[in-house]
Amino acid sequence: MNVAVEKPLPAVGEPVDMTPERKRARRRVALIAGSGAGLLLLAGLAGYWFSTGRYLETTDDAYVRADWVAMSARVPGYVAKVEVDDDQPVKAGDVLVRLQDRDYRARRLQAEAEVAEAQAALAAAQAQQQVAAERINQRRQAIVQAQAAVQSAEAEHRRSDLDRQRYSGLVRDNAATVQRLEAATARAVQARASWQGAQAQLREQRSQLAMAQAQALQAAATLKQQGAAQARAQARLALASQDEEDTLIRAPIDGVVGQRRVRAGQHVVAGQPMLAVVPLRQAYVVANYKETQLGRMRVGQPVRISIDSYAEHALSGHVASFSPASGNVFALLPSDNATGNFTKIVQRFPVRILLDPPVQDLQILPGMSVVTTVDTRGAERGDER
Repeated sequence: MNVAVEKPLPAVGEPVDMTPERKRARRRVALIAGSGAGLLLLAGLAGYWFSTGRYLETTDDAYVRADWVAMSARVPGYVAKVEVDDDQPVKAGDVLVRLQDRDYRARRLQAEAEVAEAQAALAAAQAQQQVAAERINQRRQAIVQAQAAVQSAEAEHRRSDLDRQRYSGLVRDNAATVQRLEAATARAVQARASWQGAQAQLREQRSQLAMAQAQALQAAATLKQQGAAQARAQARLALASQDEEDTLIRAPIDGVVGQRRVRAGQHVVAGQPMLAVVPLRQAYVVANYKETQLGRMRVGQPVRISIDSYAEHALSGHVASFSPASGNVFALLPSDNATGNFTKIVQRFPVRILLDPPVQDLQILPGMSVVTTVDTRGAERGDER
């Protein structure tokens, strides 16, 4: 006779023995749940890629840049004093380096003396031209008087000649004495001589007028020459003043001093680099994107920027411009693809990205590595329109 033995119930916390059927059921439930979660995850990833991910272009070949200025002297000389230290912030117009200006000050004073001399010579030439003009006016008045004298002498000559002719007729008719005819003849000869003298005086005055006009032309030429000399002296003064001013090397922009190589007492030549001014507030990002990533990029598109030094801070920017050629084109030794062993290489193009204000209080320095992500969805919508 079989007697059923009941198993005691498991204590609390003890594992419960399952039958194979129950184990398989639980595995199916877990598999279905995992499959559903995986499908939901894949659907979410697919939705994100379709709506957003496929429009994002990312590269880690990006760096912070700044258009820093290498400061150099325009004139040679010895350094009198260096007014700035390494890593010192400066404003535009601040004096960075002073050169000894003794020689340049003396040249400026010499140029000022030459300008004063040229101005005096110019004033003398102007006075000479004025004298020549007055002389011309005087000669013209003398010509008018000489012409009047010629007309008066000519009239007297005609009158005396008529008297001579009249007395000649009267003497033939015995109506006048020979003495009167002789007197009339003498007066006619005197009137003719006076007329000829007046004509000679008129010719002399005209000759003197021509001479005065020639002197006026000479005075005008001298005036132009002195004017050119004055302009030349003023140009030398401007150059001397500029050279003296160039002994002060000033900051052209706001920035921070770097690469300071100049010291007091050092002799520098024109064009020799002395230090650099880096405009940290005008820093930007240059990202080198592959040519296959540029298809939908446009100027003005938003950019997400992550600087390696500040990975926890997310910065934003926008695309400012694209390089007109790849980096290989501007390389010192560009590659020549017209060879027998050609291998196609995807080229990279520099893209300039500007940071959007306000920028957090971060020390963003040129040369820092950056990861940039450009959102090209705007270009896609524009292409659809």
